[in-house]
Amino acid sequence: MALREIMKFGDDILRKKCRTVTAFDDKLATLLDDMVQTLASADGVGLAAPQVGILRRVVVVDIRDGKGTFELVNPEIISSEGSQLGDEGCLSAPGEWGRVERPMRVTIKAFDRHGKEFTVKGDGLLARAFCHEVDHLDGILFTDRIKPGLPKG
Repeated sequence: MALREIMKFGDDILRKKCRTVTAFDDKLATLLDDMVQTLASADGVGLAAPQVGILRRVVVVDIRDGKGTFELVNPEIISSEGSQLGDEGCLSAPGEWGRVERPMRVTIKAFDRHGKEFTVKGDGLLARAFCHEVDHLDGILFTDRIKPGLPKG
């Protein structure tokens, strides 16, 4: 495992759409291991592959609620409900925050590192983190979703 450099806002890779993962191999496992270690070291709650310079649909999320780290390969939001408005930041934009509206609950379909499909539900902060990271896979940054005219919380 190795720490990877986190790309910062302004780096073109953060605006690119990621490619679907088709090979569930040792290279993917290494990427996931490195991303988990990088996320923990940076004290964040989520990290997407483009944030470490890799244009693949891979995300790791750990909101530190005791449920561990979610590894999501080719994640897709298949349902959402409700709404929450809250402050968001990003490991790629240290010190930047903004109010963003996200669903209160989401269901994600994804694959694990071995290619096995699963679904996971998240609500509150977990739903927010899932949505934030899936956005990264499509080149969307949280700053694109800031609600104008709302004060920071």
